[in-house]
Amino acid sequence: MRVLVFFDLPVVTSENRRTYSKFRKFLLKNGFIMLQESVYCKLALNGTAVNAIIDNVHRNKPQEGLVQLLTVTEKQYSKMDIIIGELKSEVLDSDERLVIL
Repeated sequence: MRVLVFFDLPVVTSENRRTYSKFRKFLLKNGFIMLQESVYCKLALNGTAVNAIIDNVHRNKPQEGLVQLLTVTEKQYSKMDIIIGELKSEVLDSDERLVIL
């Protein structure tokens, strides 16, 4: 099973930024990997492990902001579609530079 953590925390004040950083470091120290910004994932062996992970996140949640947890099976997780857009560079190649001149 996998536990996904989605969070949206305020980062307006320096205290907010410290809280955000502390929560992110908590996730990393506890074996979560970043899927994308503010989305982290951890592998769990069984339902008991899932409950322990969820309880641990609840104990370390920030005072402000939104934290959401989603548990999915490995089969469901493996069906995730990963779509990667085209990489764009701001650097012009030699052919493009000739057109501009």
